[in-house]
Amino acid sequence: MFISLKSAVIEGIDAIPISIEIDAAKGLPSLNIIGLASGAAKESKDRAIHVLKNSGIELPPKKITINLAPADLKKETSAVDLPIALGLASISENLKIDTEGFLFAAELSLNGILRPVKGIFPMGVLAKEKGLKLIVSKENEKEAALSGVETYGFDTFSEVLGFLLGKVKKNKSSLNIELVKAKGDYDLDFADVKGQFKVKRAITIAAAGFHNVLMIGTPGVGKSMIAKRIPTILPEMSEDEILTTTKIYSVCGFLNNDNPIITTRPFRAPHSGSSDVSLIGGGCRIHYFLRLYKSYCDSTKVNETLRGRFS
Repeated sequence: MFISLKSAVIEGIDAIPISIEIDAAKGLPSLNIIGLASGAAKESKDRAIHVLKNSGIELPPKKITINLAPADLKKETSAVDLPIALGLASISENLKIDTEGFLFAAELSLNGILRPVKGIFPMGVLAKEKGLKLIVSKENEKEAALSGVETYGFDTFSEVLGFLLGKVKKNKSSLNIELVKAKGDYDLDFADVKGQFKVKRAITIAAAGFHNVLMIGTPGVGKSMIAKRIPTILPEMSEDEILTTTKIYSVCGFLNNDNPIITTRPFRAPHSGSSDVSLIGGGCRIHYFLRLYKSYCDSTKVNETLRGRFS
């Protein structure tokens, strides 16, 4: 018996679609996962086995193979837990699960509770582009819905299975337009700066033209204090800037139901002695970080000279 389900992995700040193909054939009983699975993805089959056992579902004594396609794309995510468990349940009980038109992304605990995963927002953007509905954990529901995709959030594996079998009714989550359009509120304000008239004028001119600024001075004269307040005098974020920034925060795991979308310009204060590698990352996946950095440069008017250093 063969079944195929859809999921996604994160590359940079974008979601890449993948297919979870599961097939059971005659042979020595075994359960293998292939398709360049590594890290959390490779362990998904073990979590799925315990979830099925605790849900009263027994795997058939057959040779079962789980393929994560495309095979040449590295998968390092626990988001495939849910689709793998659903596929195994389908071939175990010969259930006719309607998985067409859905994209699944959720981690599973051993007792079947759905846990949130990073990068749900870009996965929602991908699902919307592909015309798919998104099934996630309850904790990821609001973040996913803000991407504009039809979203269903569940607490347990049994609820998802019942929904796909038509035994459980579930209302889709709607996009909160007002939240998306909400003006960002900052904790600080440029108006708080007293004195420093020449510096404030220079900062105002630089901010108006999206120019770079180099501040030099002894410790304690107010460089960081002023820099932290520069985002408060910049224009409100555009829709593309909100989308890109929210993607970055989603991939890093900084979003939650209380803070599902970023509408304020971020501020970072790396140490003055930080190297390029410490800022953008390194190792064998350096191209992911470079892609993320270039995406940020394209969505904000960063100086061309600085951008050219990483081209």
